[in-house]
Amino acid sequence: MSTAKTNIPFSRESLEQTLKRRFFYAPSFEIYGGVAGLFDFGPPGCAFQNNVIDAWRKHFILEEDMLEVEATMLTPHDVLKTSGHVDRFSDWMCKDLKTGEIFRADHLVEEVLESRLKGDKLARGEQVKEEDEDEDKKKRKKKVKEIKNVKLDDEVVKEYENILAQIDGYSGPQLGELIVKYNIANPATGGKLEPPVEFNLMFDTAIGPSGNLKGYLRPETAQGQFLNFNKLLEFNNDKMPFASASIGKSFRNEIAPRAGLLRVREFLMAEIEHYVDPEEKSHPKFQDVKDIKLKFLPKNVQESGSTELIEESIGKAVATGMVDNETLGYFIARIYQFLIKIGVDPNRLRFRQHMSNEMAHYASDCWDAELQTSYGWIECVGCADRSAYDLSVHSARTGEKLVARQALPEPRTVENFEIEIAKKKFGPKFRKDAGTVEKWLTSRTQCEFEDLGKELAANGKIVVQVKGVDGDVELDTDLIKIEKVKRTEHVREFVPNVIEPSFGIGRILYSIFEHQFWCRPDDADRGVLSLPPIVAPTKVLLVPLSNNPELQPVVKKVSQALRKEKIPFKVDDSGASIGKRYARNDELGTPFGITIDFDSVKDDSVTLRERDSTKQVRGSIEEIVEAIKDITYNEGTWAEGTAKLKPFEGQSA
Repeated sequence: MSTAKTNIPFSRESLEQTLKRRFFYAPSFEIYGGVAGLFDFGPPGCAFQNNVIDAWRKHFILEEDMLEVEATMLTPHDVLKTSGHVDRFSDWMCKDLKTGEIFRADHLVEEVLESRLKGDKLARGEQVKEEDEDEDKKKRKKKVKEIKNVKLDDEVVKEYENILAQIDGYSGPQLGELIVKYNIANPATGGKLEPPVEFNLMFDTAIGPSGNLKGYLRPETAQGQFLNFNKLLEFNNDKMPFASASIGKSFRNEIAPRAGLLRVREFLMAEIEHYVDPEEKSHPKFQDVKDIKLKFLPKNVQESGSTELIEESIGKAVATGMVDNETLGYFIARIYQFLIKIGVDPNRLRFRQHMSNEMAHYASDCWDAELQTSYGWIECVGCADRSAYDLSVHSARTGEKLVARQALPEPRTVENFEIEIAKKKFGPKFRKDAGTVEKWLTSRTQCEFEDLGKELAANGKIVVQVKGVDGDVELDTDLIKIEKVKRTEHVREFVPNVIEPSFGIGRILYSIFEHQFWCRPDDADRGVLSLPPIVAPTKVLLVPLSNNPELQPVVKKVSQALRKEKIPFKVDDSGASIGKRYARNDELGTPFGITIDFDSVKDDSVTLRERDSTKQVRGSIEEIVEAIKDITYNEGTWAEGTAKLKPFEGQSA
């Protein structure tokens, strides 16, 4: 893999040294030895992240009239038990029987099989691309005895490739079978491994001094949005469809954090919950995006053992049923537009559909925007159709209706099961628990009412368990009746479906670093980070030609003009050469440089330099600031923004 602008091979080590040296981010608590999976962002990292979030807000929240909410990160056990996270938010891990070293099972299988395939190619005399390795791999390699390259049977190669194409779809027991079948052991010691066991990835905690209220650090921002659905619907004047959005930290107690920002334990998420009528999933703005061409990896291709991409317009993908509906398709296209805008290489972006056996417990369909990096294809954005799962389970658990209503153009007759409660007998029988039992009964689904009604008719009573009530709750025909009733409806009541785009911001940031890092052809040590101006931490480097006091009034004048337009800039008046000062800021991703020289003192003209091409133009302070503003905030090109300015050949860039 070459760097973005030249044929110089990409070096992950060079990029990571640059990011560390310029303090984009660094391991947390580093002077204490650090903690795996935790990172601190420095000044340029904070600015870059904030600019990406600002672009996200404008692209989604403002453009789509979304309702932004900020919910607490601490979440009670009952909420995440109901959502399914307590039981199913887990990965599979296996342990070395002797050393106790722990591995994430799917990653271990993937790493070992990829290593064997590499050894097979070398044994056949084929060339294999040398890849940079993360620090964890380097540490493990120090302990590993040299492994000879072994030629594999062609059938075994096919088996390995087929497994790797579906690695995300294997269950724990299936991973255990692969470990046994292919004799996979601890890569460092050769030690045998225990069968994979589930590990819940949530950080648990106690809320309050008593320790009786169990809670977790949230694994996603979504639950806080779902629980506020009724308030949001009311705020939106009961109009459907609509969307809420939330930006905030989430947590995942990773088994084996690795690969820098790609697999961490605390991370920033930006999530959208778009509430839509399950009977009407068209989107009014779908026509605006239908011709956008994307690269798809659908589940049927993966399940055949292939990773061949299908390039198709989102309009055709929806029309053929590959993407389920217009609303899901619309957001997939909008995700693509956003990622390209902030610096993702379109040639290293694909949309992969989840296979049936890897689908999250809450999803009916899901596509991931995956970005190709030196670590492979990385899931950075998930776009899931969560159907009515979340609102339904929270409604059933709490008895609170989480529904939308639609006035019908014509009345219609419907048949539904309804429950009638004999309140004069019900209250005295259950006393303080009457309200809890009644809430439980009235929140049952139609299917549940049908089953309970059959049991009541057959036995004359039903026996149920109600959370918050000790022992069994017995209800006979004197207390309740469950019957199918015909009614004329003027208003339709429904549980909205949810389309959820979910962005892992840290993964996106790191992928952009890789996609936009390159080295000057004439000097491989001069790294450049070609961040788009809209997300670059600093937009302008202000460079006086020397420390001569005569230049300072012009420096002040340019600074004031940039501040007035809210354009972030830095002044570098160090004694280093112009070229060195530019080079330092090329590493920081600063797209523009303004040079102030002695001609500036005479006529208030300055030079503007563009980072990637090193082209320069000259004009008045007002003209130069206007060009920067147009390119940065109006997303114009360098040619468009500087069309009226004169090319300049002067100081070394």
